Amino acid sequence: MLKVSRYELILEVIKEKKNIKIEELIERLNVSEATIRRDLTFLEEAGKIKRVHGGAVLIDSQEESLLYRREIFSEEKDNIGKFAASLIEKGSTIYLDAGTSVFAMIKYLSGIENIKVITNGISHIDELNNKRIETYLIGGKIKTLTGALVGGTAAMSLKNFNFDLAFMGANGIDIYGYSTPDSEEALIKSEASKRAGKTYFLCDESKFNKRSLINFCSLEDSYLITNAKEIDDNIKNKLKGLFIVNQ
Repeated sequence: MLKVSRYELILEVIKEKKNIKIEELIERLNVSEATIRRDLTFLEEAGKIKRVHGGAVLIDSQEESLLYRREIFSEEKDNIGKFAASLIEKGSTIYLDAGTSVFAMIKYLSGIENIKVITNGISHIDELNNKRIETYLIGGKIKTLTGALVGGTAAMSLKNFNFDLAFMGANGIDIYGYSTPDSEEALIKSEASKRAGKTYFLCDESKFNKRSLINFCSLEDSYLITNAKEIDDNIKNKLKGLFIVNQ
């Protein structure tokens, strides 16, 4: 069983029972104690659970940590990111938001000449700097869970820039548009989209038919890049453009 599948099963079991013993997880998943302990350690570091004596309990959070989101659908995100990078022409000015699918683009930017990147993703900076890409980090309040700069100060900072292209993620996508549980992050995503010639959303299949608290961009204003093979026609028909990335 893939480790990502184990993480999902462990979380399902803990959600069902609220707390669980290691011995029960070993029996339910048919894996070794060492494997379960490693999985629980990762999920605790990712902010999904809390380890207790002999087991674990669930942490109720609206959002998933950066560590956890990078691990989930990592291959699909890499494929989406590679395709997204292929859309960028030399000399472009682009915006990269703090999402993990967007982060997957960065390693494919090296061969594109004279691009400029503006980002609110603190976690992107080392990778962009290593690639020697001219990069501007906006100001704002640090959102520690996702490594994003958000809030009114960040929105004001964004008003100094214009982008040829913006690349963004979302917590959910349905017929009403793209959504996030955080009002401050919604403000940044909305402002970045307004300042871009084209806005591309990078959404793996897990984001479909989910709706978070705040809608920040409509389908009609966006191009969607995804690995999802089955997409509601009502969503397809509203989009400016759709790119389905196969493995």
